[in-house]
Amino acid sequence: MSELNKTLVFSGGAVVLLLLAIVTQPKAAAPEEFSDVGEIFFPDFTDPNAATSLEAIRYDVETGSPFAFKVANNNGIWTIPSHNNYPADGKDRLAQTAAGLIGLTRDDFRTDNPIDYDKLGVYDPLDETAPSEGRGQRITIRGEGDKVLADLIVGNNVEDREDMFFVRLPEQKRVYAVKMNLELSTNFADWIETDLLLLDKAKVNRITVDDYSINELTGTIEPGQAFRIAKDGNNWKMEGMPAGRELNTSKIDNMLKTLDELKIVGVRKKPEGLTAGLENFGESAIQLDASAQRSLQDKGFYISGSGQLVSNEGEMQLKTEEGVSYTLRFGEVAYGSGLELTAGGEQADAAGPAENRYLFVTAEFDPSYFPEPAQPANLDYQNKPDSLRTEADRQNQQMQIAYEDWQRKIEQGRERTRELNRRFAQWYYVIPAASFDALDINRSDLLKDPAG
Repeated sequence: MSELNKTLVFSGGAVVLLLLAIVTQPKAAAPEEFSDVGEIFFPDFTDPNAATSLEAIRYDVETGSPFAFKVANNNGIWTIPSHNNYPADGKDRLAQTAAGLIGLTRDDFRTDNPIDYDKLGVYDPLDETAPSEGRGQRITIRGEGDKVLADLIVGNNVEDREDMFFVRLPEQKRVYAVKMNLELSTNFADWIETDLLLLDKAKVNRITVDDYSINELTGTIEPGQAFRIAKDGNNWKMEGMPAGRELNTSKIDNMLKTLDELKIVGVRKKPEGLTAGLENFGESAIQLDASAQRSLQDKGFYISGSGQLVSNEGEMQLKTEEGVSYTLRFGEVAYGSGLELTAGGEQADAAGPAENRYLFVTAEFDPSYFPEPAQPANLDYQNKPDSLRTEADRQNQQMQIAYEDWQRKIEQGRERTRELNRRFAQWYYVIPAASFDALDINRSDLLKDPAG
C-alpha cells in the first residue's frame, strides 16, 4: 500500500471515530429543553380552599399493586373513601397539602429520557408496564366538578438536597428537580380524629367493670368478677372494699389515662340495620336481622337471650359528671396490618399480626343523675320591679333559676349523648392491644396491701 493510501485509510478511520464519538456522547440539553424552566406547573391553581379531593397513589412492592389513599368532600362532609367514607378531619390538612403545590415551579430540567426514570423514581405508579422499582408517588388534587387542579408524580430526593425532589407531569416525559415543601400523609390516623371517646378523664366519676365471657358453643354468659369504683370528692372508693386492703391509685390513674388517650387504629362499617338502632341507643329498641347478627359475632359481639348486647371479653362502663355513660364492649382480636388493619378486607380477619382488638362503644344518658328540683309556685316576680318583689317572689326566682339550670343540664346531657352515638353508631373500632391490656383489669388488680 502506498503512503498516500495509508494516509487516506488513517484519515477515514479518524473521521469514523469522530462521528461515533459525537453520536454516542451524552446528549446535551438543547436550549428549547430549558425554555419552560422557572415556569409554574399549575398556573390556574391559586386557591388551596378550592380543593375538594386529594388522592395519593404509591406502588406497594410487597403486594405488587398500587395503593391509593383519597380524601374527598362528600356532600359537605370530609370522608375517606378507602375506609367506607369514614369521617376525615381533613379540610385544614388538605388545604396545607394543596398549598404546597400552588406556585410550584420547574426549577431545574434534568432529563426527558425514560431510561433515567428508574434512578430518579418518577415512573407512574399506575403504569403497568413500568418496573416495580423506581415508581414515584402520584398526587392528584381536584376541585368542583371533579376538575383536575394539580396532577404530579413525585420521585426521589435530589442528592444532598432534602428540600428538592425529582418530579414529572404524568402526561410529559420531562423530569425536573423542584424545591417543594409538601406535607403529605397517606396514614389513616393522620386524617381522622383519633381520640376515640372524646372523653375528659377529670369528669369520670364512676367505673364499673364486668369481665364476664361468652360460651360461644352454648351462647350463654359465663359470669366473671364484677366491681365498681366511684369518686368520693377527690378520692376513689371501691364498693365492698375488702378489709385490710386499699386501692392502688396508680393503677386507676393509668386506666383513666388510657381511656382519655384511647386511639383509633382501624374502623369497620356496621350493617345499616344495626347502625339505625344504635344512633338512638337507649331510646329505641335495636332490631337485628341475620346479617347484622353475623356481623356482630364475627367481631366477638352477641345478642343474649334477653336481648342484651354482650361481648366475649366483657365490658366497662364509665359514668361522667354530665350524666353520660359510656359502655365499652371488648371483642375479638383484629388481625392484619397496613390497609387490612385500618380498613379491613377479605383477609384482614384471618392473617397478620394479632396486635389489636375490636371495640364496640355506646353511650346513654341517665337523667336521674340530676334530680329534678321543685318548680316555683308562680312567676309573678317577672312582672314586678325589684323594689316591689316580696320574699316569696325572691324565693320563686331562685327556684326558677335552679329549675332552668336543671333543664339545661338535662338537655346538654341528652345532646352530648346523641352526638356520641352518632359518632359511634356506624363503626366497629380497632384499638391497640396495649390499650386493651391496660383496661383488661379485674378486682384484685386494683387492690394492694396498706403502706407500712
